[in-house]
Amino acid sequence: MKKVKLTFSQKFKRNIWRHIYPIFPWMQRHFLKWHLVWHEKGRQPYHIGWLAKGKTLEDLEKHLHEKWGFGNHFVAWEDNGQVLSWRKLENFQKQWHLRVFKDGELRGHYEWTPEDKPVGHFAEMGEEERHEDFEKFLGDFLSKRKNISHLKKDMKYAPESEITVDG
Repeated sequence: MKKVKLTFSQKFKRNIWRHIYPIFPWMQRHFLKWHLVWHEKGRQPYHIGWLAKGKTLEDLEKHLHEKWGFGNHFVAWEDNGQVLSWRKLENFQKQWHLRVFKDGELRGHYEWTPEDKPVGHFAEMGEEERHEDFEKFLGDFLSKRKNISHLKKDMKYAPESEITVDG
């Protein structure tokens, strides 16, 4: 978990979200009409590439967490066919969000955190591709060639990515 110095307002927002994290998946499933207003069907844009041949989802998770500090992103829409949704926090305001799909496709973007700007985050305002960043994070796990996989969700290695306070 990344430790950052938070302002009073940020601490307040973080504490509200601590209560929302556990129920967000339920809220997302049960407020389907609200969900469709905010999130398109299918997959979000920002194609990065494919999981490289011979690489596993579990190895990718371990690499992203240990080398780059990625972790589980509980407060995220679930795209069709998604098997992994992880984020890397830059700070309280910004994050990189990576999605992996069962066919091995990798998609990701740079965006506001839901903790800091919930409306902007869910409305997908200010999202950026940041391909070079993702290429750096993924390293040899990334292939530009389509390598069809049949990946399944694997929660054996799923560290949280919650913002904590330093000091």
